[in-house]
Amino acid sequence: MSPGQFLSRFVQTQSFSRHEDAAATLVFETVSGWGLEPVRDGNNVWFEIGTTGPRILMVSHLDTVAVCEGWNVDPFAGEWIDGKLTALGANDAKGCGTAMLFAARELAGLDHGRVVVALTAEEENGGPDGISRLLPQLGEFEGAFVGEPTSLNVCTAQRGMLLFRCESEGVSAHVAHGHLGENAIHKAARDIVRLEALRFEPDPVLGETRAQVAVIQGGKMRNVIPDRCEFFVDFRTTPNLDHTELATQLRETLETKIIVHSERYLPKSISHDHPLAKAALAASPSPEPVGSATVSDWAFLGDIPAVKVGPGDTKRSHTPNEYLLAAELEAGVRFYAEAARRLFRVA
Repeated sequence: MSPGQFLSRFVQTQSFSRHEDAAATLVFETVSGWGLEPVRDGNNVWFEIGTTGPRILMVSHLDTVAVCEGWNVDPFAGEWIDGKLTALGANDAKGCGTAMLFAARELAGLDHGRVVVALTAEEENGGPDGISRLLPQLGEFEGAFVGEPTSLNVCTAQRGMLLFRCESEGVSAHVAHGHLGENAIHKAARDIVRLEALRFEPDPVLGETRAQVAVIQGGKMRNVIPDRCEFFVDFRTTPNLDHTELATQLRETLETKIIVHSERYLPKSISHDHPLAKAALAASPSPEPVGSATVSDWAFLGDIPAVKVGPGDTKRSHTPNEYLLAAELEAGVRFYAEAARRLFRVA
């Protein structure tokens, strides 16, 4: 079976987050058919090749988002037309997972390095039964390749996500006697203006971080001064910003009550001089490292040095008619195999 044939079957197999069972089975049976010994934990599948030498991780995900509006083809047809596969997950990130599987198959028999390939569940919804569940079982690594569509540009920095719930409290009154109350929406509006004006030291790769108010709710009736307003603030953070310090700064700046809603997605980076980064850049068609604005499972890899890189284009992700080109898939297989070889030669 070729990478293209496998990817066709892969996208035909629906695998929405928390419903990856059939896709995990497909990967498990395919790898078993190669004479390797995969391990399955829940809807996560992993296997290892090589017996000695440095140990690296190649990780991508099985799951996809739901089908959005705007598709004009069957998102599960899995048909290659003129070297192009238009299907849900073809770009994000089943193409990356396929490339990693076939790169590892090509590397099988290595006597100077070890590669663990892990295809995980629940990446798209940040669930507990994906990489966070699997990682403690996998052991230690010298480095990791995180498979996401980057046009094979090597991402050496990735933004994190820090999400706050802000609660503005006021005093209810009749709008005709507004001076007797305190308008919680007005209080929230003042803080939203303050948030828009906040500036932080920019990261050399990713640039600056800005506050983005994404949801706001307040008020119950048109003739009542609202006594409560709630809004959510999303910070896509950079590695030079500490999440705890940023939360402290907000509490000192805003009138509203600040509650950390999510801080699990930590920003990540790796030195361009790290052997892993050098090996990836040498294998990439582009020698210049880039930063990534999107989060991924890299956020949960702890202290493992990593880069995010894979075939496909991040701008196609989560869009109608997402696709992957056969040439991109083939280049992805070559990239992962070559990057691993280069890293093992240096080690």
